[in-house]
Amino acid sequence: MAPREIRPGIYSVGAVDFDRRLFDSLIPLPDGTSYNAYLVQGSEKTALIDAVDPTMRDVLLSNLDRLGVERIDYVVANHAEQDHSGALVQVADVYPEAQFVASPKCKDMLVDHLALPAERIETAEDNGTLSLGDRTLEFIHAPWVHWPETILTYLREDRVLFTCDLFGSHLATTDLYATDEARVYEAAKRYYAEIMMPFHRIIERHLERLEGYDIELIAPSHGPMYDRPEFILEAYRDWVFGDPKNLVVLPYISMHGSTLAMVDYLVDALAVRGVRVERFDLSATDLGKLATTLVDAATLVIGTPTFLVGPHPHVAQAAMLANALRPKLKFAAVIGSYGWAGKAVEQVGEMVSSLRLEMLDPVLCKGFPREGDFEALEALADKIASKHRESGLQ
Repeated sequence: MAPREIRPGIYSVGAVDFDRRLFDSLIPLPDGTSYNAYLVQGSEKTALIDAVDPTMRDVLLSNLDRLGVERIDYVVANHAEQDHSGALVQVADVYPEAQFVASPKCKDMLVDHLALPAERIETAEDNGTLSLGDRTLEFIHAPWVHWPETILTYLREDRVLFTCDLFGSHLATTDLYATDEARVYEAAKRYYAEIMMPFHRIIERHLERLEGYDIELIAPSHGPMYDRPEFILEAYRDWVFGDPKNLVVLPYISMHGSTLAMVDYLVDALAVRGVRVERFDLSATDLGKLATTLVDAATLVIGTPTFLVGPHPHVAQAAMLANALRPKLKFAAVIGSYGWAGKAVEQVGEMVSSLRLEMLDPVLCKGFPREGDFEALEALADKIASKHRESGLQ
């Protein structure tokens, strides 16, 4: 993507990756992504805010060349992950006079991961500032958003907040700003679920701290910028501070139809009780969609046949994913079938143990479900609906 001016003397110089479909060899990218970098020219000094993925370093360097940038005085590394820092080595070579600026932890990571010379990296203290002449950069330490070394950079005079991964979205678009807010909302929510949700307790404090800043533009390192900052700030407040919704997430696998029959029955039983259900066939589900739905869910019901003596491997993966993402779930249950014996319920419970959920009575059947099994599913639906009402969930 060609460089574009955001404000006088402030440019977007990063890269849009329309074709990438997997991140960290794990996270599906159905809409691609971008690696945003920003050039800030002051009356005396010039700073580059973040870099790009190493696969896109030529785009970054070409954009700087197209702008006629002959000197960069400072390169701010908000975050050491290589989709932002991977091109810093090439930037260091092309601009030998540039000094890098990072948090103390980030400095160590840049030396360890990229072999950047330690003497070229200055450390940024929390609320420390850097003058570019008529512009001032302020550094806001934001550890565990989503790595321990992360900082945000605030351009005081222009009221621009460069947030790196915070408020980002894996979305490849030619839009510079979040003009299609419905599309951006879904992408940002998915990004929050996959990247930020495990740290939502910590992000609470960072959101509260940002209330003290006058922000006109939020410029993340993935996806479009927010020229209406309240749009993404309100979304994050809901995802982070808000109560879960009257929603059951039901990921399942069925090998021979027994578990599927139970899933179908329970979905209908919950629906007639006014409980919304999102079901996911784990043999074909995009796990990013499952993660996104967990942001709002109050209850997780896992449907699994017994595979050898435990849950199906796809179910185990989904349970471990939920455990790692730490959503605001309150309740959980297991339904499924077995052929002769097994420990699926116990093993699933161990897989989600860090969530500290109230585990509701499981419903397991031997072979295909019979009348008594369907009655047990009715009782489970009653229990879930009652728990949701008692919790005041809407």
